[in-house]
Parts: sequence; structure tokens; C-alpha cells
Amino acid sequence: MAEISYQAADGCALHATVIGEGQAVVLLHAGGPDRMSMLPLAERLVDDYLVVLPDLRGYGRAVCRDPARFTWDQYVEDVIRLLDHIGLPSAVLAGAGLGSTITLRAAAAHPDRVRAAVLIGVEDIEDDEAKEAEIRFLDQFAARVAAEGIEAGWEPILAGLPPVVGAMVRDAIPRSDPSSIVAAAAIGHDRSFRSVGELATIAVPTLVFPGTDPRHPTALAEEAASTLPDGQLAMVPIGDDLRTAEDLARAVAPEVRAFLRADRHSWNCPSP
Repeated sequence: MAEISYQAADGCALHATVIGEGQAVVLLHAGGPDRMSMLPLAERLVDDYLVVLPDLRGYGRAVCRDPARFTWDQYVEDVIRLLDHIGLPSAVLAGAGLGSTITLRAAAAHPDRVRAAVLIGVEDIEDDEAKEAEIRFLDQFAARVAAEGIEAGWEPILAGLPPVVGAMVRDAIPRSDPSSIVAAAAIGHDRSFRSVGELATIAVPTLVFPGTDPRHPTALAEEAASTLPDGQLAMVPIGDDLRTAEDLARAVAPEVRAFLRADRHSWNCPSP
């Protein structure tokens, strides 16, 4: 296991863990947790793959306290910077929540750098009215964190999310910088996609695990899987029966491994 540090294009200090060897899989955590939430899944892939676990900007060691530096384009640029730093011409991207949106945006913007995609709980794609509600929701979250701390910011939210999300968020709080968490909430002011139809331009093979809560709707995952030209819906939902990061890894790893094996024939780029 190696720890690496590198700089984003805007100078933000970023960090990642790299384990294993072989074809590269980058695991992008959800918003709230940090890279450690993806370690149990990495441990189930590492015998066959080079697995990279970055802290996304704003979380864990990737401290960034400037709200203006949180955009989807910047998150995608951070991923490409990571691939360049390691010397990877391309990689599989697998993301949860926030990480799933970054995965989709990266696949849309850089299809030559993304071999395949795994989405673990797709974040909602809102209409204009719902987007305004999301902005208010995240602004209120940021205000609570600024005034009372990270735990207080999450308290009214976690009850409505699957238990595994709460477990991963709570585990990451001691490793989180409150001002950075406040700034990261500004991503709500940027628009990821305006409609599910935009996903039709993303041609890379994509495995979609359905969420089961309002922020990661099951119906959206189903629609996304059918809209993506090479999308397929996973059989395992991210539901209340999953309570820890280990539970999540145990549930999704078999389908992820089967998906990656099925798509190896199209991986013609050398390992680093």
C-alpha cells in the first residue's frame, strides 16, 4: 500500500492510496465519507487490479476551504490529474454518490481516459424546481456545520439515508476539516446534468447499482441504466440491509468483479 500526494491544477493538495497491480480501478467515495470508506471494496479487488483511492477535494486530507473551487469540472480535472500523476492513460472509475456523478461527468468529458464505469447509488438529476431545493438543502447543511460542527450538520440528514451512509460519514468525521466540509457543499450550486437524456452520450460500459433513498432514487438508476448506450442495472440495491462499509463491499464486489472481467476484452491499454 502506497500513499501518494499530488497537486490539482489550481494548486489544491490532493492525496490517494494505491494498492495492488494490474489494470487500474479508481474508487471515488461519496460526499461526506473519505477514501477509507472504499477500502473494504478495494481489498476485494486488489488481487486482480491496481486500485486507487483518492480523497475527493473537500474531504479527508484533500482540504479545500474555498467554495468557488467546487465545481463538477474541477472534480473531473482532479481525477484526470490523478491519472496523469500515476502515469495511467486510462482507468475504470467506480464511484458512490458524489463519486458516481464525477464518474459520469468524467466519462462524458474524457471517454478516452475512462475504460468503464461503476455507479454505486446515482445522485438525483433534478428539474429546475428540485435543483433550487437541493441548493437550499446544502446551504442549510453548510450553515449548520459552520455554526455547530460536522456532526450537527449531518444529524437531521442521516435518518433519511441508508444506514451504510451514516456509518461511513460518522467514521470520516474525525478525519474531516469542518471549513472544508462547508466549502464542499457549494457543489450544489453547480449543475451536473439537466436531464437523464444527457447520459445517452456516455458510451463506456457502465454498471449501475440502484439507490433506495430520495437522494439516490431507484427509478433514476433504472432510467440511467436504460439510457446509457452500454449500461446495465446491477441486481444489488443500496438499501437498509447494508449497515457498514464492509457490508457494502461484500454486497457489490461480486457484481463489480464480474462486470470488470466481462469488459477486459476491450482494455487494450498497458498497466502502469
